[in-house]
Amino acid sequence: MANAIPWLMAQIPNIIGALATLIIGFWIAGMVTRAVKKMMMKNGVDETVTPFIGSLVNVAMKIMVLLAAAGWFGIETTSFVAIFGAMAFAVGMALQGSLGHFASGVMMLVFKPYKVGDLIEIAGGSTGTVEELGVFNTVLRTLDNKKIIVPNGNVTGNTITNISGQGEVGVEMTFGIGYGDDIDQARAAILRVGKSCPYILDQPAQGVVVAELGDSSVNLATRPFVKSEHYWDAFFYMQEHVKKEFDKENIGIPYPTMDLNITNSANA
Repeated sequence: MANAIPWLMAQIPNIIGALATLIIGFWIAGMVTRAVKKMMMKNGVDETVTPFIGSLVNVAMKIMVLLAAAGWFGIETTSFVAIFGAMAFAVGMALQGSLGHFASGVMMLVFKPYKVGDLIEIAGGSTGTVEELGVFNTVLRTLDNKKIIVPNGNVTGNTITNISGQGEVGVEMTFGIGYGDDIDQARAAILRVGKSCPYILDQPAQGVVVAELGDSSVNLATRPFVKSEHYWDAFFYMQEHVKKEFDKENIGIPYPTMDLNITNSANA
């Protein structure tokens, strides 16, 4: 006990220095964290990733402060750094795939190739409305109300088609008519249906062109523009009502046919 008091008295400067390091260091860590969050918000970084990045910065700085405070008592901090480095390496190897998806999620939250509510298509067959954009996965809701969870690494590794992100989108459709039918009559029928569709915009104006002279049909293409949220409504409306209009005008929608020529040969 007698020896403890002199030792404790000798450690008072180190204790004061360590406490001062902790107080000032944590205060600086808080200031830097708030500044980082403010900068990300000012640059339009998504609200989902801002708190997460802020927490990473805060924890990293506090670990540095704790190591600095431990140095006041002569503790060798290099061993702690080595331990933390080994732990980080082991965790990184174990979570290599997850960390890749996380990095991809952060990139998408920063660069925003799409946002919640956009209709997108990811190369590989996933198409749907973005319901959730997380740091590890993107959740899509398909037209038939299925939920598709796509790892963010798969998203950034493929081509992303943002169908509705521009606010207005063209609905590409093709209608085939017979070679004996009148092209101008069919074009007028398609435009009448487009005019009656409540979802199709007046500008840019809808057009109908001959896209292809197929094997069994003349294919007419049209691309009316609609608000993004009405893409499927307009598509299904046009499909149904163009067929009805063609029926009224006696315009046929051909299907592939095959002519067979049979030759009878006399028996030898």
